[in-house]
Amino acid sequence: MTGPASFHRLFIANRGEVAARIARACDKLGIVPVFGVSEADRGAPYLEGRESVLLGPGRSALSYLDLTRVVQAAKQSRCSALHPGWGFLSENPALAALCEQHGITFVGPSAAVMALMGRKTPAKQAMKRAGLTLIPGSDGVLADADAAVEAAERTGYPVLFKAESGGGGRGMRIARRAEEVRTAFEDARAEATAAFGDPRVYMEKLLEGGRHVEIQLMADRFGQVVHVGERDCTVQRNHQKLIEESPSPVLAPAERERTLEAAVRAAASIGYVGAGTMEFLLDEGGTLRYMEMNTRLQVEHPVSEMRSGLDLMVEMIRVAAGHRLSVAQQDAQLRGHAIECRINAEDPSQGFKPCPGTLTRFELPDLEGGAVRVDTHVASGYVVPPFYDSLLCKVIVHADTREDAIARMRRALSSMVIEGVETTIPLHLAVLASDEFGASRHDTRRIPGWPPA
Repeated sequence: MTGPASFHRLFIANRGEVAARIARACDKLGIVPVFGVSEADRGAPYLEGRESVLLGPGRSALSYLDLTRVVQAAKQSRCSALHPGWGFLSENPALAALCEQHGITFVGPSAAVMALMGRKTPAKQAMKRAGLTLIPGSDGVLADADAAVEAAERTGYPVLFKAESGGGGRGMRIARRAEEVRTAFEDARAEATAAFGDPRVYMEKLLEGGRHVEIQLMADRFGQVVHVGERDCTVQRNHQKLIEESPSPVLAPAERERTLEAAVRAAASIGYVGAGTMEFLLDEGGTLRYMEMNTRLQVEHPVSEMRSGLDLMVEMIRVAAGHRLSVAQQDAQLRGHAIECRINAEDPSQGFKPCPGTLTRFELPDLEGGAVRVDTHVASGYVVPPFYDSLLCKVIVHADTREDAIARMRRALSSMVIEGVETTIPLHLAVLASDEFGASRHDTRRIPGWPPA
């Protein structure tokens, strides 16, 4: 890597598919990746022939979530940069600040920007100033139950109470009528306190029947911000995404362009650096309404890579090293249609029951000359541990049209061989075969085609 700065050794503060993905980008750039691992992951196939440092026991709280251990391991292994991936500590401003204190480059935005976007009310105010449309709701954090009642009456039912420091669907409660407001408010506060150590909640109008759409952004230290289009992540359960695609099949071109341009302005206005994703709800009227910003690269970033030809992980590392983005907006051309399916070791017929165990057989589908991509960290013989997210792999396809992409994904999933544990492949095949998904008539309220009739 040539330019104003480079990293020789980069610490990967994550595990599984995330860690393997970061390592591939390091290989492209000639950087030595050093993995932080828990005892449960020491024998993982993606670590073979690689440097690693033991962080602690299998439990995340004693390994991947321990700030001090993570930064200490990066220092001891002589790494000049640290990549948090996604999940775990990736959106914790304390990690970015601690890296800075110890002379380690954090691959991501500054601690100050992460803190701003992690506090939902200031973040929404900043996004509104930049021209993004918000979801109606309270003006900020609600002081007490009386304020919650007043805000709900002003906004109109149903309403949704959300944790100020929340994420992942935790700290959220719905009130559909006046008599439910106080209980919903107090329950949201209690869960927010337990999950995030912050009891503050705010309120939004509950917009039902919408679509979940997000915009991929990349920004450098020189003020240049580029969008890489949008992704539709409407197929989900309990706020966890299952299938992502790009472009959104239901977003009007004018609304797409308006919001893409506003998202770029918004990221520039807060001095954002690195990869980030702004999440929106597409309401029944066709308006994209800002929900939140994830200050990291997303699990589903390969969807945007398949359409653009960019390596967003490489861009992220280069930007952290002080380089300019390798492309300007006019160069980020988006082509065709891409779909990603997340394959987990879960049994969807049993309420998505986790299925840890040994993969007795793991065989990839035909990659069709690069039109099919599989991002994974597993191989035959891999033991799926019970401590973490059960993602086995991500299957991503690209085609000229949405119809061809769906057909290609169905072929890929049907030809994959995964034995030893139950997986979510049957669910994905059911969704992809459903008329509801094919015609894009689905929304966030249910999974199209599941359970099978």
